Amino acid sequence: MEYKDYYKILGLSKNATQDEVKKAYRKLARKYHPDVNPNDKEAEKKFKEINEANEVLSDPKKREKYDKYGADWAKVSDEQHEAWSKAGASAGFGQRFYSSGGDAGGFDMDDFSDFFRSMFGGGFGGASSGGFSTRGRTYSMKGQDYQAEMHLPLRMAYHETKHTLNVNGKKIRITIPPGIKDGQILKLKGKGGPGVGGGANGDLYITVLVDPDPQFERKGDDLYTTHNIDLYTAVLGGETIIETLSGKIKMKIKEGTQNGTTLRLKGKGFPVYKKQGSFGDLYVKINVVLPVNLSSEEKELFKKLAQLRGKY
Repeated sequence: MEYKDYYKILGLSKNATQDEVKKAYRKLARKYHPDVNPNDKEAEKKFKEINEANEVLSDPKKREKYDKYGADWAKVSDEQHEAWSKAGASAGFGQRFYSSGGDAGGFDMDDFSDFFRSMFGGGFGGASSGGFSTRGRTYSMKGQDYQAEMHLPLRMAYHETKHTLNVNGKKIRITIPPGIKDGQILKLKGKGGPGVGGGANGDLYITVLVDPDPQFERKGDDLYTTHNIDLYTAVLGGETIIETLSGKIKMKIKEGTQNGTTLRLKGKGFPVYKKQGSFGDLYVKINVVLPVNLSSEEKELFKKLAQLRGKY
């Protein structure tokens, strides 16, 4: 397998923290996302490399194996890696055990029977079942867990959405409930790597990244937005049309509403995850827009108003 320097792909050093990995990935993913670079093959290739690098470096177990085994890291399951580490073995011992199933470089595998039983479970089968053998006995092992990430625009996260994922050539359909949070992880049981020796399949973990929206800011289940009104409506009161994620609605403006006033629209925020019918609130910050290019007559009227208020 070709070795790829995932640290270099994300522009990181090998001692980068998990938070630094996350920040680097999000920055690059937004830069090279196909929606931002339509019909750009180089950007598409770069986006795939970035996702591949993040899938490994954002997972502490995968990162540890990548650092230790290099290009062959994916051939070593979590259980194997943990077993070899606990046994105090080197990477060389691990490879010998992986390939032969019997020769452990001087270790008597039967001495580890109970250890491997606790690590890999109690399922036994014949040599052809694909399990790991210790003097004729084969132990089953759960398949490798897979991790993936998917981007979801804020407005799509407001509604229930259905998606089709391609995992190792297999199409998997998933339904994402409305109100999912940024960074939330969905677990699909049994959709990971195949088990060994009759063991259960691994699981698929999908991290959902909710992309920001230019109009609405999300804080928990509440939404925040800014809305412009003219000076006359602010002074005299009236109605204005507010856009929400569920459609446009009329909102009353009280007489004398000040610039920067925040109004709350109850239940017009984001849906609460897996609580049907429950919503957060929408907070609308009022921005009073002053009139420009006044005519001479308008200026005179404003002067008269200022005189009445003792300001001119």
